[in-house]
Amino acid sequence: MAAVRVAGNLARVRERIGAACHAAGRSPSEVRLVAVSKRIDLDLVVAACAAGQWDLGENRVDEALRRQDELPPLLEAAGLDPANLRWHFIGHLQGNKARRAGGRFVLMHGVHSLKLAGRLARLAEQDGRRETVLVEVNISGEPQKHGAAPDEAPDLVAAAADLPGLEVRGLMGMARYGADETELRRSFASLRKTAEVARAASGQPLPELSMGMSGDFEQAVLEGATLVRVGGAIFGPRQP
Repeated sequence: MAAVRVAGNLARVRERIGAACHAAGRSPSEVRLVAVSKRIDLDLVVAACAAGQWDLGENRVDEALRRQDELPPLLEAAGLDPANLRWHFIGHLQGNKARRAGGRFVLMHGVHSLKLAGRLARLAEQDGRRETVLVEVNISGEPQKHGAAPDEAPDLVAAAADLPGLEVRGLMGMARYGADETELRRSFASLRKTAEVARAASGQPLPELSMGMSGDFEQAVLEGATLVRVGGAIFGPRQP
C-alpha cells in the first residue's frame, strides 16, 4: 500500500538523519526535514502528513499555489489539520512571480540576487508583513546554477538583511549532482564557512543552512545542515 510505503520511507530517512547527527555530535532536533512534494500525487502527500511530515517543498509558483488550495480539503477528509502545513519554496523564483509567491511560504530558500530581495521586501512592506528568506549560494561553481558566488554572498546577505520587510534566516546551496563524498563534504563545508563570514558581515544570527537532497543529505548534516530537502527517498519517482 502506497501510504505504508511512504511512512516507511519517511522513518528510514529520519533514522539516517539521526545517525548522521550522532556521527557529527549533533542533536536530531537541529535538523528539519522538508519533503519535496513537487509533482507528487497528493494522496502520497497526505500519507506523508499522516506520518507527521508537515514541512513540504515546492519549486514552481503556479503549481505550489494550486496545491496549497487542493491539499487542505484532502487532509480534512483524512482527519488531519491543514493548519499544521508549512510550505517552503525551494526553486528558482523569477521576479515576475514574486507578487504571487509573496506571503505564501514559511521560507523561501532561493533568493539569489539583491534585485529579487528588494522586490520581495517592497511587496512585503506594502502588505504589512515580513518575508522570510534564505540567500542562495552557488557552492558547486556550476554556471547553470543560480546563486551568489561564495565570496560575494556575505555582502548580499548584509544588503538584504538591511531591507525593511525582509528577514534573512541563513543560506541555501546545492552540491554538484554525482559528486563523490570528498567533493560533497567540501561543498557543504564551504556553505557553512560562508555563513560564518556572512554573520560577521551582517550582524545577523543566520541560524539556517538549507543543503542536502535525497542523494547527499547525510553529508550535508555532517557539515551542519539545519534543513534538508528530500523527495525521491520519501515518495519515489515523480509524475512526468
